[in-house]
Amino acid sequence: MKQKVVNLDSVEVAVLDEADHMADLGFLPGVTRILTATPAGGQRLLFSATLDRGIDSLARRFLSNPISHEVDESSVPVGEMIHRVLVTTSTEHKTSLVRDLASGTGRRILFTRTKHQAKKLAKQLTASGIPAVDLHGNLSQNARERNLGAFSADPADGGVRVLVATDVAARGVHVDNVDLVVHVDPPMEHKAYLHRSGRTARAGAAGTVVTVVLPEQRRDVKDLLRKAQISAALEDVNANIVNELVGERAEHVRPAPVQAQQTQQPRKPRQASQQRSDGSAPPARRRRPHPAQGGQGGQPQRAGQGRSSGGQRSQGGRAGYSSGR
Repeated sequence: MKQKVVNLDSVEVAVLDEADHMADLGFLPGVTRILTATPAGGQRLLFSATLDRGIDSLARRFLSNPISHEVDESSVPVGEMIHRVLVTTSTEHKTSLVRDLASGTGRRILFTRTKHQAKKLAKQLTASGIPAVDLHGNLSQNARERNLGAFSADPADGGVRVLVATDVAARGVHVDNVDLVVHVDPPMEHKAYLHRSGRTARAGAAGTVVTVVLPEQRRDVKDLLRKAQISAALEDVNANIVNELVGERAEHVRPAPVQAQQTQQPRKPRQASQQRSDGSAPPARRRRPHPAQGGQGGQPQRAGQGRSSGGQRSQGGRAGYSSGR
Protein backbone atom coordinates (compact mmCIF):
# COMPACT_ATOMS: atom_id res chain seq x y z
CA MET A 1 0.00 0.00 0.00
CA LYS A 2 2.82 2.41 0.77
CA GLN A 3 4.36 1.67 -2.61
CA LYS A 4 1.03 2.34 -4.37
CA VAL A 5 1.07 -1.18 -5.82
CA VAL A 6 -2.19 -2.27 -4.16
CA ASN A 7 -5.43 -0.34 -4.43
CA LEU A 8 -8.33 -1.31 -2.15
CA ASP A 9 -10.96 1.01 -3.64
CA SER A 10 -12.91 -1.93 -5.13
CA VAL A 11 -12.98 -4.14 -2.02
CA GLU A 12 -16.58 -5.04 -1.22
CA VAL A 13 -16.13 -7.39 1.78
CA ALA A 14 -13.50 -7.05 4.54
CA VAL A 15 -13.23 -9.70 7.27
CA LEU A 16 -11.19 -9.26 10.46
CA ASP A 17 -10.79 -12.53 12.37
CA GLU A 18 -9.14 -13.03 15.78
CA ALA A 19 -9.21 -9.27 16.30
CA ASP A 20 -8.29 -9.49 19.99
CA HIS A 21 -5.25 -11.65 19.23
CA MET A 22 -4.11 -9.22 16.53
CA ALA A 23 -4.43 -6.44 19.09
CA ASP A 24 -2.26 -8.40 21.54
CA LEU A 25 0.40 -8.76 18.82
CA GLY A 26 0.36 -5.02 18.09
CA PHE A 27 -1.22 -5.24 14.63
CA LEU A 28 -4.10 -2.80 15.20
CA PRO A 29 -2.38 0.22 13.56
CA GLY A 30 -1.83 -1.80 10.38
CA VAL A 31 -5.38 -3.18 10.50
CA THR A 32 -6.70 0.35 10.90
CA ARG A 33 -4.80 1.58 7.83
CA ILE A 34 -6.10 -1.32 5.73
CA LEU A 35 -9.73 -0.83 6.76
CA THR A 36 -9.44 2.93 6.18
CA ALA A 37 -8.36 2.23 2.59
CA THR A 38 -11.47 0.15 1.86
CA PRO A 39 -14.74 1.78 0.76
CA ALA A 40 -16.97 2.91 3.62
CA GLY A 41 -20.04 1.35 2.01
CA GLY A 42 -18.61 -2.16 1.84
CA GLN A 43 -19.52 -5.05 4.09
CA ARG A 44 -17.29 -5.58 7.14
CA LEU A 45 -17.24 -8.50 9.53
CA LEU A 46 -15.33 -8.66 12.81
CA PHE A 47 -14.77 -11.74 14.96
CA SER A 48 -13.26 -11.46 18.41
CA ALA A 49 -13.29 -13.41 21.67
CA THR A 50 -13.28 -10.17 23.68
CA LEU A 51 -13.95 -6.50 23.02
CA ASP A 52 -11.10 -4.99 25.00
CA ARG A 53 -7.76 -3.41 24.01
CA GLY A 54 -9.23 -1.12 21.36
CA ILE A 55 -11.43 -3.71 19.64
CA ASP A 56 -14.60 -1.95 20.78
CA SER A 57 -13.39 1.41 19.37
CA LEU A 58 -12.40 -0.34 16.14
CA ALA A 59 -15.91 -1.76 15.86
CA ARG A 60 -17.53 1.63 16.48
CA ARG A 61 -15.35 3.31 13.85
CA PHE A 62 -15.64 0.86 10.97
CA LEU A 63 -18.94 -0.96 11.50
CA SER A 64 -22.16 0.82 10.52
CA ASN A 65 -25.26 -0.35 12.36
CA PRO A 66 -23.61 -3.70 13.13
CA ILE A 67 -25.62 -6.81 13.90
CA SER A 68 -24.03 -8.44 16.92
CA HIS A 69 -23.89 -12.22 17.34
CA GLU A 70 -22.73 -13.40 20.75
CA VAL A 71 -22.34 -16.83 22.27
CA ASP A 72 -24.30 -17.00 25.49
CA GLU A 73 -22.07 -18.59 28.12
CA SER A 74 -25.08 -20.04 29.89
CA SER A 75 -25.97 -22.07 26.79
CA VAL A 76 -22.54 -23.74 26.62
CA PRO A 77 -22.05 -26.73 28.92
CA VAL A 78 -19.33 -25.95 31.43
CA GLY A 79 -16.74 -28.69 31.78
CA GLU A 80 -14.88 -29.52 34.92
CA MET A 81 -11.36 -28.14 34.51
CA ILE A 82 -8.80 -28.84 37.21
CA HIS A 83 -5.66 -26.70 37.37
CA ARG A 84 -2.42 -28.09 38.83
CA VAL A 85 0.92 -26.31 39.14
CA LEU A 86 3.94 -28.59 39.57
CA VAL A 87 7.30 -27.18 40.67
CA THR A 88 10.35 -29.07 39.45
CA THR A 89 13.83 -28.92 40.95
CA SER A 90 15.90 -28.66 37.75
CA THR A 91 15.77 -28.77 33.97
CA GLU A 92 16.51 -32.50 34.02
CA HIS A 93 13.68 -33.07 36.48
CA LYS A 94 11.35 -31.08 34.25
CA THR A 95 12.29 -33.19 31.20
CA SER A 96 11.56 -36.40 33.10
CA LEU A 97 8.23 -35.06 34.39
CA VAL A 98 7.08 -33.98 30.91
CA ARG A 99 7.90 -37.40 29.53
CA ASP A 100 5.85 -39.04 32.31
CA LEU A 101 2.89 -36.72 31.72
CA ALA A 102 2.94 -37.59 28.02
CA SER A 103 2.90 -41.35 28.62
CA GLY A 104 -0.81 -41.79 29.46
CA THR A 105 -3.47 -43.44 27.32
CA GLY A 106 -5.61 -40.36 26.77
CA ARG A 107 -5.05 -37.50 24.36
CA ARG A 108 -2.88 -34.70 25.64
CA ILE A 109 -1.54 -31.43 24.24
CA LEU A 110 1.86 -30.12 25.35
CA PHE A 111 2.45 -26.41 24.80
CA THR A 112 5.93 -24.96 24.32
CA ARG A 113 7.00 -21.38 23.80
CA THR A 114 8.97 -21.74 20.55
CA LYS A 115 8.68 -23.69 17.30
CA HIS A 116 12.12 -25.24 17.78
CA GLN A 117 11.19 -26.57 21.21
CA ALA A 118 7.94 -28.06 19.89
CA LYS A 119 9.71 -29.89 17.07
CA LYS A 120 12.52 -31.06 19.34
CA LEU A 121 10.20 -32.32 22.10
CA ALA A 122 8.02 -34.24 19.63
CA LYS A 123 11.10 -36.00 18.26
CA GLN A 124 12.39 -36.80 21.76
CA LEU A 125 9.08 -38.28 22.86
CA THR A 126 8.79 -40.38 19.72
CA ALA A 127 12.34 -41.67 20.17
CA SER A 128 11.52 -42.65 23.77
CA GLY A 129 8.54 -44.76 22.71
CA ILE A 130 5.77 -42.13 22.97
CA PRO A 131 4.60 -41.26 19.43
CA ALA A 132 4.00 -37.53 19.09
CA VAL A 133 3.45 -34.95 16.36
CA ASP A 134 4.18 -31.23 16.37
CA LEU A 135 2.11 -28.22 15.35
CA HIS A 136 3.65 -24.79 14.84
CA GLY A 137 3.98 -21.94 12.41
CA ASN A 138 6.89 -23.37 10.43
CA LEU A 139 4.81 -26.26 9.09
CA SER A 140 3.07 -26.11 5.73
CA GLN A 141 -0.70 -26.39 5.58
CA ASN A 142 -0.45 -29.98 4.36
CA ALA A 143 1.85 -30.88 7.27
CA ARG A 144 -0.51 -29.23 9.77
CA GLU A 145 -3.50 -31.14 8.44
CA ARG A 146 -1.54 -34.38 8.41
CA ASN A 147 -0.38 -33.98 12.03
CA LEU A 148 -3.81 -32.90 13.24
CA GLY A 149 -5.32 -35.88 11.45
CA ALA A 150 -2.86 -38.20 13.20
CA PHE A 151 -3.70 -36.65 16.57
CA SER A 152 -7.44 -37.00 15.95
CA ALA A 153 -7.19 -40.62 14.73
CA ASP A 154 -7.42 -43.72 16.89
CA PRO A 155 -3.98 -45.05 17.93
CA ALA A 156 -5.12 -48.47 16.73
CA ASP A 157 -5.43 -46.96 13.25
CA GLY A 158 -2.03 -45.31 13.29
CA GLY A 159 -2.95 -42.20 15.29
CA VAL A 160 -0.93 -40.61 18.08
CA ARG A 161 -1.98 -39.51 21.56
CA VAL A 162 0.39 -36.56 22.01
CA LEU A 163 0.44 -33.21 20.22
CA VAL A 164 3.31 -30.81 20.96
CA ALA A 165 2.34 -27.31 19.88
CA THR A 166 3.03 -23.63 20.16
CA ASP A 167 0.31 -21.05 20.70
CA VAL A 168 -0.77 -21.54 17.07
CA ALA A 169 -2.91 -24.42 18.41
CA ALA A 170 -4.30 -22.41 21.32
CA ARG A 171 -7.00 -20.80 19.16
CA GLY A 172 -9.37 -22.35 16.67
CA VAL A 173 -8.16 -25.94 17.02
CA HIS A 174 -10.71 -28.40 18.35
CA VAL A 175 -10.04 -32.08 19.00
CA ASP A 176 -12.46 -34.18 21.00
CA ASN A 177 -11.53 -35.94 24.23
CA VAL A 178 -8.35 -34.11 25.18
CA ASP A 179 -7.80 -35.26 28.76
CA LEU A 180 -4.72 -33.25 29.66
CA VAL A 181 -3.14 -29.94 28.68
CA VAL A 182 0.43 -29.38 29.82
CA HIS A 183 2.08 -25.96 29.84
CA VAL A 184 5.63 -27.21 29.35
CA ASP A 185 6.65 -23.56 29.10
CA PRO A 186 4.30 -21.19 30.98
CA PRO A 187 2.95 -18.54 28.58
CA MET A 188 3.92 -14.90 28.82
CA GLU A 189 0.42 -13.52 29.43
CA HIS A 190 -2.77 -14.77 31.02
CA LYS A 191 -4.90 -14.75 27.85
CA ALA A 192 -2.61 -17.30 26.26
CA TYR A 193 -2.93 -19.43 29.39
CA LEU A 194 -6.72 -19.40 29.15
CA HIS A 195 -6.74 -20.15 25.41
CA ARG A 196 -4.28 -23.02 25.81
CA SER A 197 -6.18 -24.46 28.73
CA GLY A 198 -9.43 -24.26 26.78
CA ARG A 199 -8.34 -27.17 24.57
CA THR A 200 -9.57 -29.50 27.31
CA ALA A 201 -12.81 -29.68 29.32
CA ARG A 202 -14.83 -28.65 26.26
CA ALA A 203 -18.59 -28.98 25.83
CA GLY A 204 -19.17 -30.39 29.29
CA ALA A 205 -16.25 -32.82 29.34
CA ALA A 206 -13.73 -32.99 32.18
CA GLY A 207 -10.04 -32.19 31.80
CA THR A 208 -6.89 -31.29 33.68
CA VAL A 209 -4.43 -28.47 33.06
CA VAL A 210 -0.88 -28.85 34.37
CA THR A 211 1.69 -26.06 34.44
CA VAL A 212 5.31 -27.16 34.81
CA VAL A 213 7.35 -24.60 36.72
CA LEU A 214 11.07 -24.22 37.33
CA PRO A 215 12.13 -22.73 40.70
CA GLU A 216 12.98 -19.36 39.14
CA GLN A 217 9.52 -19.16 37.50
CA ARG A 218 7.46 -19.39 40.69
CA ARG A 219 6.83 -15.67 41.05
CA ASP A 220 5.92 -15.13 37.38
CA VAL A 221 3.50 -18.07 37.38
CA LYS A 222 1.77 -16.81 40.52
CA ASP A 223 1.24 -13.45 38.84
CA LEU A 224 0.01 -15.21 35.68
CA LEU A 225 -2.60 -17.24 37.58
CA ARG A 226 -3.75 -14.16 39.48
CA LYS A 227 -4.43 -12.28 36.23
CA ALA A 228 -6.20 -15.32 34.79
CA GLN A 229 -8.27 -15.56 38.00
CA ILE A 230 -7.17 -19.15 38.52
CA SER A 231 -6.77 -20.48 42.04
CA ALA A 232 -4.16 -23.26 42.13
CA ALA A 233 -1.51 -24.03 44.70
CA LEU A 234 2.11 -24.64 43.72
CA GLU A 235 2.95 -28.28 44.44
CA ASP A 236 6.26 -30.06 44.72
CA VAL A 237 6.39 -33.07 42.40
CA ASN A 238 6.17 -36.55 43.88
CA ALA A 239 5.34 -40.02 42.56
CA ASN A 240 1.75 -39.97 43.85
CA ILE A 241 0.92 -36.76 41.99
CA VAL A 242 2.47 -38.03 38.77
CA ASN A 243 0.61 -41.34 38.93
CA GLU A 244 -2.66 -39.51 39.62
CA LEU A 245 -2.24 -37.24 36.60
CA VAL A 246 -0.93 -39.87 34.19
CA GLY A 247 -3.32 -42.67 35.07
CA GLU A 248 -2.98 -45.77 32.97
CA ARG A 249 0.20 -45.67 30.93
CA ALA A 250 0.19 -46.51 27.24
CA GLU A 251 2.41 -49.19 25.83
CA HIS A 252 5.67 -47.87 24.49
CA VAL A 253 5.96 -47.96 20.73
CA ARG A 254 9.32 -48.87 19.35
CA PRO A 255 10.40 -46.09 16.99
CA ALA A 256 11.05 -46.98 13.39
CA PRO A 257 14.76 -47.52 12.71
CA VAL A 258 16.50 -44.75 10.86
CA GLN A 259 17.72 -45.98 7.50
CA ALA A 260 21.42 -45.40 7.04
CA GLN A 261 22.26 -43.43 3.94
CA GLN A 262 24.55 -45.18 1.49
CA THR A 263 27.78 -43.30 1.05
CA GLN A 264 29.20 -43.18 -2.44
CA GLN A 265 32.86 -44.00 -2.87
CA PRO A 266 34.78 -41.05 -4.27
CA ARG A 267 35.93 -41.51 -7.80
CA LYS A 268 39.62 -41.80 -8.41
CA PRO A 269 40.99 -38.93 -10.47
CA ARG A 270 42.10 -39.85 -13.98
CA GLN A 271 45.80 -39.58 -14.49
CA ALA A 272 47.07 -37.64 -17.44
CA SER A 273 49.71 -40.27 -18.28
CA GLN A 274 47.23 -43.15 -18.23
CA GLN A 275 48.63 -46.09 -20.18
CA ARG A 276 46.88 -48.53 -22.49
CA SER A 277 46.48 -52.18 -21.70
CA ASP A 278 49.44 -53.03 -23.94
CA GLY A 279 51.69 -50.71 -22.02
CA SER A 280 51.95 -48.01 -24.72
CA ALA A 281 50.98 -44.43 -23.98
CA PRO A 282 47.87 -43.06 -25.74
CA PRO A 283 48.53 -40.67 -28.62
CA ALA A 284 48.52 -37.00 -27.76
CA ARG A 285 45.44 -35.08 -28.83
CA ARG A 286 45.96 -32.35 -31.42
CA ARG A 287 43.95 -29.19 -30.88
CA ARG A 288 42.27 -28.02 -34.06
CA PRO A 289 42.24 -24.27 -34.64
CA HIS A 290 38.87 -22.62 -34.06
CA PRO A 291 37.28 -21.15 -37.22
CA ALA A 292 36.75 -17.86 -35.45
CA GLN A 293 40.44 -17.42 -34.80
CA GLY A 294 42.04 -14.98 -37.21
CA GLY A 295 40.38 -12.56 -39.63
CA GLN A 296 40.53 -12.50 -43.38
CA GLY A 297 43.93 -13.36 -44.73
CA GLY A 298 45.04 -14.67 -41.36
CA GLN A 299 44.83 -11.22 -39.78
CA PRO A 300 43.45 -11.18 -36.25
CA GLN A 301 40.17 -9.41 -35.73
CA ARG A 302 40.05 -6.24 -33.75
CA ALA A 303 38.00 -5.99 -30.65
CA GLY A 304 34.35 -5.39 -31.48
CA GLN A 305 34.45 -6.73 -35.03
CA GLY A 306 32.08 -9.51 -36.02
CA ARG A 307 29.65 -8.95 -33.17
CA SER A 308 25.92 -9.16 -33.68
CA SER A 309 23.65 -6.28 -32.80
CA GLY A 310 21.73 -8.22 -30.13
CA GLY A 311 21.93 -7.96 -26.37
CA GLN A 312 19.85 -4.81 -25.92
CA ARG A 313 17.77 -4.65 -22.78
CA SER A 314 14.02 -4.70 -23.20
CA GLN A 315 12.29 -1.65 -21.86
CA GLY A 316 9.22 -2.00 -19.70
CA GLY A 317 7.49 -0.35 -16.79
CA ARG A 318 6.63 -1.73 -13.35
CA ALA A 319 3.50 -3.85 -13.25
CA GLY A 320 0.72 -2.67 -10.99
CA TYR A 321 -1.99 -4.84 -9.45
CA SER A 322 -5.38 -3.69 -8.30
CA SER A 323 -7.92 -5.69 -6.39
CA GLY A 324 -11.18 -5.80 -8.29
CA ARG A 325 -14.12 -8.06 -8.64
